[in-house]
Amino acid sequence: MEARGRKVDYERFDIPIARDGGIADLLTEAGQPGRRFDVVICESTSRVARGMFENLSIERTLEKAGVPLFAWNEPINLDGGRSQQILQRRINQSVAEYEVYNALETSWGGLCTHVREGWNIGKPPYGYRAKRYRNPNPIKADKGFMKSRLEPDGVRAETVTQIAIWSYYERLGYGVIAECLNSDRDRYPPPCPPGGVRARGAWGKSTVGEILRNPKYTGYQVFNRRASRSRSGKVNNPELWVWSPYPVHEPLIPKWMFDELDARRRTRLGRKGISGQEEPPSSHHTYTFRGRVLCACGRRLHGNHRKGITYYTCWPRANNRGRPDTYAQHPKARYVNEATLLRAVVALYVDRVLASHMRYLLAADLAAIVSVGLRQYEEERAGHERILADISRRQEITLRRAQECALDDPFGQCLRKAYNDLEEQRQSTVRILNDLNAETANRTTAAGADITDLLESLPHLALNLASAPQQLLLKLFELTELSVQLPEAGDNFLLSIALPADYTPGMTVRPDGAQEAT
Repeated sequence: MEARGRKVDYERFDIPIARDGGIADLLTEAGQPGRRFDVVICESTSRVARGMFENLSIERTLEKAGVPLFAWNEPINLDGGRSQQILQRRINQSVAEYEVYNALETSWGGLCTHVREGWNIGKPPYGYRAKRYRNPNPIKADKGFMKSRLEPDGVRAETVTQIAIWSYYERLGYGVIAECLNSDRDRYPPPCPPGGVRARGAWGKSTVGEILRNPKYTGYQVFNRRASRSRSGKVNNPELWVWSPYPVHEPLIPKWMFDELDARRRTRLGRKGISGQEEPPSSHHTYTFRGRVLCACGRRLHGNHRKGITYYTCWPRANNRGRPDTYAQHPKARYVNEATLLRAVVALYVDRVLASHMRYLLAADLAAIVSVGLRQYEEERAGHERILADISRRQEITLRRAQECALDDPFGQCLRKAYNDLEEQRQSTVRILNDLNAETANRTTAAGADITDLLESLPHLALNLASAPQQLLLKLFELTELSVQLPEAGDNFLLSIALPADYTPGMTVRPDGAQEAT
């Protein structure tokens, strides 16, 4: 909604009426007392919003502000009934939403047909080039639009085949393959992304992996591998991919080899269990400070677990293969032991988060939370007491009228039945009040006991924080936004956390546990 009316494509047309804001600005000004308009008129309600929900939301917002919404293709009645206008508008809104979905489905069907016939969409993958054909539609052909198929691109096509051979027969990893490719860039030219802005000028592990995972190299045309709009480019489930029914261009990787490489990769990442979901491999290790340790060069340290020792490494060569100039001033590798990090982090939390004065702050916060809950119970009980008082008042009036009637009077019999019904309601309300009072007392007692137990456990937590379960530590670090920053030189590192109140100064913690205020 905020982006509506912010584009500038209208500037290509000679429209005499200047644009003054978008839909969001219109709704904002409609709610102000000094607005510059009394009504809103449009060519059709479909120009307000294509979707029924969004269209109705804008219409209701304008109505609440006292601004009617008129459409040129609908009857406009300034007085009298609006039934005919509402009927026509709802029909127009339904037709507009139908047209949107119909256009999307038709467009999607055309794309799928285009792919199944072997035509390529977008930039050709590395190793192929586009072989262009005249568009069979004469109107598009006159405008210069072309269609393209894929054909091998000389030395780049040979590079793709060589990558598959190294991976299948020699079982080389992505990193080793990237090193081999970077050793002779004239023979194995690196790829260039669209626009060239992100070009590395060298091969990387991710580039090699993407080539070995792209099914277009098997000769089939494949579409919808990634959700470029709905999921920010994430890979879709293979069941959603659109394949051509048969090979439509020359393959660079045999289909049987591609399937075998894909099976190896799935086996390495984790086998599927009975439920059909991916199960992590048995060697999976969770790192306590994953993604929280930053080197002075700006890179995040990655975890390693070997021979029972966990440490974090900054190895710039791994992500800059073939580009040694990018890390010329950086040490070959920097290592930080996880045990050393944990001691320093525990010292920070014990001194600044679990200190003795924090006990009183925590007690005050917990008491405020409990008081909010009790206030809600009090409001609920007050509502039931008002209901009980209203029932008693109605019973008194009914009883007074029933006493004025004879025993065989039908009206008096109805009054006595109404009195009995009120009595049942009164008894039910009394039971609810009794249960609510008992629950309030129990919760108050339980909350007080929980607060006492929690406060008494703080000293024990401060002494045993280092041995706490890893999942609890990860949650603590997430809530406090822990980050670890390594300097350019030396063994010190800077720890920073974010607490609800701004009363904790920064501090530097050395590996030996000593603290320095900053």
